[in-house]
Formats: sequence, C-alpha cells, structure tokens
Amino acid sequence: MRTERKPTRLDRVFARLDREPERPAHIGVPRMSRHRVVLFGASLAFYLAIVWAVLITSWLVRLDWQVMFFRPYQQWSEIHAFVDYYVVLGQRGPTAVMVAAWLGWRSWRQHTLRPLLALGVSLLLLNVTVGAAKYGMGRLGPHYATEIGSNEMWLGGDIFPSGHTANAVVTWGILAYLASTPRARRWLSALSAVTSLGVGLSTVYIGTHWLSDVLLGWVAGLLILLALPWFEPMIARAETRILALRDRLLAGHRRAAAAPGPVGQPVVLTPLTDRAEPAPEPLHAGRPAGRSPAYLAPGPHTTRAERSPVSPGGSRRPPHAERHPRGTTSSTRP
Repeated sequence: MRTERKPTRLDRVFARLDREPERPAHIGVPRMSRHRVVLFGASLAFYLAIVWAVLITSWLVRLDWQVMFFRPYQQWSEIHAFVDYYVVLGQRGPTAVMVAAWLGWRSWRQHTLRPLLALGVSLLLLNVTVGAAKYGMGRLGPHYATEIGSNEMWLGGDIFPSGHTANAVVTWGILAYLASTPRARRWLSALSAVTSLGVGLSTVYIGTHWLSDVLLGWVAGLLILLALPWFEPMIARAETRILALRDRLLAGHRRAAAAPGPVGQPVVLTPLTDRAEPAPEPLHAGRPAGRSPAYLAPGPHTTRAERSPVSPGGSRRPPHAERHPRGTTSSTRP
C-alpha cells in the first residue's frame, strides 16, 4: 500500500513562497482607532516637549554635553568596528532597497500594491516632516559645536532630529504595520523599536548626534507610523487607478497583437497587358521614318553606320589613302 509523503518544513516554506491564487481576504487595514489617536497625541506632546527643552537650554542640553565629553567611542573602542556596520541599518538607501524588495514580493504574492504604496507614502512623509524640522531649527552636531553648554540652534546645521533614527523607525516599523497577523505585528513592532533605538545610540557613540537628537528622531518616526491609517483611503484610490491603467494598457496590447498587420495582406499584381503603352515620340522633319532617334552628344558627331567597322582584334588607327591592305599590290608603286 502506497502512502503519500508527509510534507517537511522545507516544503511548507516553498509553499509559502508560491503566489496565492487570489488576493487574501483576511488581511485587515489598520484604522485610526481611539487608542491610536490617543497614542498619536501623546507622542506629539512628547515631541514638542523635547523641542522646547532644547530651545530653553534645559537639563536635556546639559546631558547632551556630558555624554559628548564622555566620548563613548574612546571608552568602548573595541566595539567601534561593529557600530560602524550596525549604523547602516538607519541609512536611507540600503534600508529602503531591502524593505522595498520584501514588500515587492508581498505585493506580487497577494495581488495588491498596498505594501509598496504604504512604503512610498511613509518615506514621503519622512522626507517632508523630518527634513523640514532639520533645516528649520538648524542645530549643529557635536563635532561642529561652537560654545560649550549652548543648544547650538539656528546655526545652519541639519541634525535635529536624527534622520538615521527616524528612518530606522519608519523603514523597519512599516513591516510591523503591514503584518498579516496580530502576533507577527507585535513581534515586528518590538524588533523595529529595538533596532531603531540601537541605530540612534550608535550615532551618539560615534559622536555625530546629540542624545536629544536621537529621542526626537525616534518620536518623529513613531508619529509617521501612527498617522499612516489617515492615508489608507488615498492609498486605496491610488491602487485602484494604477490597476485600472494596467488593465487598459494590457487590453490595448492584446487588441494590437490580434489585429492583422499590413504584412499579412495579399498583394495584387497588375498584368503587363493591362498597362497602357507609352505614346510614340513624334519624328522630326528630315529624319528617316525607319531609323530610331539618335541622342547626339554636343559637338560634331557621326552616326554608327558612317563609322568604319573595327573588329576587336583589328587596328584602331584611322585609315590613310596611301595605305593598302596586306596581300595586295599597289599599281602606283614603281
């Protein structure tokens, strides 16, 4: 009796990689619930409190200077190589490429563009909000500080809030936002929070950011993730329009491929007997009727009939009156 082989764990993994026959119905879209609104308001208040604490040069600024003078990269120099690699998890280019590749596969497998569109909207919000705050407040970093104990604001810098930290929160947190199950969402949320906070502390270790920059960047990224449900209707409309445009383009391509081209049409040939003969050229006065017209070159010229025949092997010299053909004798010679 033949029994079927029990699928192994590797078989289940490859089965998960296959494309689903249709779009899953169990994937829910996060909504702006009351709990999320309260959390968004609290995060926004914390964001404003950090900005105010830096503006008035409070204890938070003094803590920034104490950490800077501590010089963590000298105290723990043995982890410097690891931190240089770890901080890449907060850079825009590498993280965006990795997350976009994963979400692109999710979009293909689940027959939806929502993962990629959500990533695009979140990165756009990150550029607008964090970029405006950076250049608006113009804070200088620890390596470019001008006065000990000052907040270094409005001096043309671009480090407040920390872009590395905010980018790590958004790019890794979007995976938790788009998770299919509550359990996966909880695990990915914790993982993205630890990863982004570690990226921020890495910038403090290297000395490129103040500690307050990291706190503000972490809250800035969290605000973007909390505000994403407000943009879900716009994402759904964009997905509908893109898919409709794709269907129209595919339908037009199929119609163009099915239509017969000009190469397949038969070519109708006209018989030579049906063509009209050209009218004969009128003869000039004084020319014989039986001779074809001669096209004369400029200057004195003679017709072919008046010329002396020349064979290919014969002489091409002009004839003289005193010469006689070979084999004959002249009667005038003595």
